Amino acid sequence: MAIDTADQNTTYDAVIVGNGGLGLSLGLVLARRGMRVAVVGESTRPFAASVAAGAMNGCFGEVTPTLLRSEYGRRKLAMDVRAAARWDDWERLLVEESDESRIRSANGTVVILNTIGVPGIDTAGYASIRQALHDYKEPYEDLDPEDVEWLAPEPKSRPLKAMFIPGEHAVDTPALLRGLTTAFGRQGGTLIDSHVSGLRLEGNRVTGVDLRTGGSLSSDTVVLAAGAASHDLLAGVDAEIRDRIPSLVSGSGVSLLVRTENGLIPDSVIRTPNRAFACGLHVVPRGDGVVYLGATNEILPRPCATAAIGEINLLLSGIRQLRADLVDGHIEKINVGNRPVPLDGYPLLGEAGVDGLWMMTGTYRDGLHQSPMLAEEMAARILGDAYDTDLDVFTPVRPPLQSLSREETLEVAVLHTMAVGVEHDWHLPEDLPPLIEEQFRRSFEQKLAEMESDFIPPPELLFFVEPEIESALRRYYDAYRNG
Repeated sequence: MAIDTADQNTTYDAVIVGNGGLGLSLGLVLARRGMRVAVVGESTRPFAASVAAGAMNGCFGEVTPTLLRSEYGRRKLAMDVRAAARWDDWERLLVEESDESRIRSANGTVVILNTIGVPGIDTAGYASIRQALHDYKEPYEDLDPEDVEWLAPEPKSRPLKAMFIPGEHAVDTPALLRGLTTAFGRQGGTLIDSHVSGLRLEGNRVTGVDLRTGGSLSSDTVVLAAGAASHDLLAGVDAEIRDRIPSLVSGSGVSLLVRTENGLIPDSVIRTPNRAFACGLHVVPRGDGVVYLGATNEILPRPCATAAIGEINLLLSGIRQLRADLVDGHIEKINVGNRPVPLDGYPLLGEAGVDGLWMMTGTYRDGLHQSPMLAEEMAARILGDAYDTDLDVFTPVRPPLQSLSREETLEVAVLHTMAVGVEHDWHLPEDLPPLIEEQFRRSFEQKLAEMESDFIPPPELLFFVEPEIESALRRYYDAYRNG
């Protein structure tokens, strides 16, 4: 149920800040366990990642060479695999508890390797996906690209290889959010259409939250699941604790809902490997002649609510890689979302250095896919039940998790930077790209030197770094400079 918060001063067993896929999922699991739970967030979700997500059940399709190279990346893949195994039961129960007839869409995923990407990213990414499928003994099938139904790119963008992963579907995001909202209410949960302005603290213990609309909510358990805005809510926490938690920047992304002229849509997800600091080009069937086309990724210091023309142009230019006659379709909606990206690139899961305060955010591109698993894992921690200690490495108060060496970070940053130009279909004299590449390498080396730290940011933060992000990195690194 929803309540008017203008004069509310109510006590709950748990207050969850954030009404996206993660926050609602945790709220639902706790409500099922008999807790009195409030989920707080503006009903319009103005900056959320969930509302703009293509929501692929992307597990193996998201694998990259750098992911497999890193211990923490391999742990993240293991989380994705565990989450994938939860979705059948999660969807079944959610359908029973709500008015939705289905939550997931798409019959598997087709991964294509086409002529647009660069070998060091796309070809290597395609090989890494296959390696991960082999390692986990996940079924897949090689396809002749000519036999992939619906796919009809222009000749210069034709696919060279294709494989079908039958176990990777997609989530119908609007249906998921409606279903979670309905099920949460029917389990006795309370939805509060407001914005949390700050935490209520007594010493080193949280006692609730203040609401921008007036009043407050009391609880000795508060979970920050507000995406990219979560770290801002730590403003009242002692700086010695707050600065040891990686703050969050926004992976701002733009996607389009397109109605095809002939009403034809694919049966499956069709996607490229991840490329150029983003999640690869992908099309997701949404039904009734509509497809989701996504998605861009730009690291910004704060969430953004509007779509840059350049981001839209990049998506529109990508149409040629999928189906040439999509240019005759019609844009029904432009989505803008903000993925929560911690300064070291890994999620923030667990207690946040203050008694009763928890964080469940920083999942970057994995939040919706991991939501059933993370909701159950976080609920177990909150309730004092047995839980998977493998996730403890992602505790919020932590030194930076380092995936790559300085040299590896530089090479990945330069490689993806140059790939951005290829994806934008740049046309340059042959002698210019090597010169541009060398300039970027020198620029990135200078940025690392100026930070004066042994810690290395993820490659995408090195590419998008600007004064506010650089200041946040310095503050976080300085908190651990002396061990």
